[in-house]
Amino acid sequence: MENLPSSLVLEILSRLTDSTDLARCKLVSKTLNTVSHDIRSVTLFCSMSRYLKSRSPETKHLVTPFKTVFTDLVRRSRSVDTVSLGVDRALGTVSFDDVEDECDDLYLTDFSFFKEWLPLICEGLKSLTVSDFWVQSCWRRSDALSLISSSCSTLVKLVIRNAWLSVDSLNSMPTLTNLTLEFVRLDDEDLSRISSSFPNLIELNLIGVGGLKEPKINLLHLRTCQWSVSNAPLSLIICAPNLVDFHLKCIKPRLIVLEAPLLYTFNLSLENTDELNLKNCTNIECLQLNIECLSPGFLCSMFRHCSTVKRLTVDLVIKTDRVEVTEFGLDTLLDFFPNISYLNLGPGPWFVMESSFCKGGLKESIGMKTLKELVAHLVVNEIESTLAFVFCILDKCMKCSDVSLLIHRDVDSYVASNLISTCGSKFPRVKWRWGIWKEGIKDTLVSDGI
Repeated sequence: MENLPSSLVLEILSRLTDSTDLARCKLVSKTLNTVSHDIRSVTLFCSMSRYLKSRSPETKHLVTPFKTVFTDLVRRSRSVDTVSLGVDRALGTVSFDDVEDECDDLYLTDFSFFKEWLPLICEGLKSLTVSDFWVQSCWRRSDALSLISSSCSTLVKLVIRNAWLSVDSLNSMPTLTNLTLEFVRLDDEDLSRISSSFPNLIELNLIGVGGLKEPKINLLHLRTCQWSVSNAPLSLIICAPNLVDFHLKCIKPRLIVLEAPLLYTFNLSLENTDELNLKNCTNIECLQLNIECLSPGFLCSMFRHCSTVKRLTVDLVIKTDRVEVTEFGLDTLLDFFPNISYLNLGPGPWFVMESSFCKGGLKESIGMKTLKELVAHLVVNEIESTLAFVFCILDKCMKCSDVSLLIHRDVDSYVASNLISTCGSKFPRVKWRWGIWKEGIKDTLVSDGI
């Protein structure tokens, strides 16, 4: 090791994913110790084992405080551009009942703790990830964002998890292009400070962010956004002229307004809304919907101007038992989306459309001429009805040559086997795939390309 070029040793040490391992390597040789100071990243996570040892009366005197270990690592580094600091995910299972004191030893977004180490490396810092310990951080409001924004003039990526963040004295950060806030209580109920302080964001991830009432995202350069809203805001407004990929999960907003003329992929998981207003969203090609609504017709009316959709995935929960199924069949869906080549139907819409077929048949639709691939999640209450519906679809959708039928795990094996053999013999031109689905479990394909 002593004879290796310093550049090669630096490359080897740079591949270590935990700075604790780096600290051990420094003790092996002078070369490793010398080169280690040039490592440009510091990564340190508190494990469950370390946490338990720091709490046990028999071992806690043997454990160096976690914050002290991290600060020492930063002080010994010459030019750090990446920092990852946090607690192991396993500590997320620790509840308030398990904590008897008001310790702050793992309160990692603590402003005073940040002041100890951030000024030492802020000039060249490009990426910062902090995963706090929720039991200690949830009831302590942190001003860490103000210090980050005033100190880190070159920061490109910022990730903060499990914290309560203030936006007071937040400065503009024009270099920041990637922001992730996950399970964060944010004192910015309309997101105005986030939009104004980080104007050049290209990627934004807001996962389980609470404290929002009428949030509005107004970011000119945003291209990718994942937004999972933890509470029930009154409205959500998104204005992003360059947004291409958007994943939104929300509960009971009265109004959603989306203005994104370049949007290509839209994944929407929604529990009821009074209005979904899509402004100039005429370029969507990949649409995935997982929605609780009053009726399938109400759902599709929201997307009546999205005729460009080519790949459509739909699952829904109908909120009322008074659904007139004859009003919404597969033909109706394909009238709303006349250019789709791929269609994936969850058990909810398949049930509604099969019932509609049994009562009113299946009419011709423009979309039947373009459909090439079908994925359906079946329950199979009446095998004759299911077979008749499948056969009718394939008779009318002449270009559909790839079909995946996922049968509910609780369906009798004899019924499932009969369905499989009958479909295969009736339409040999089709490439059949068979699988199993069940609520809360990932779909499983058991045969591919029969």
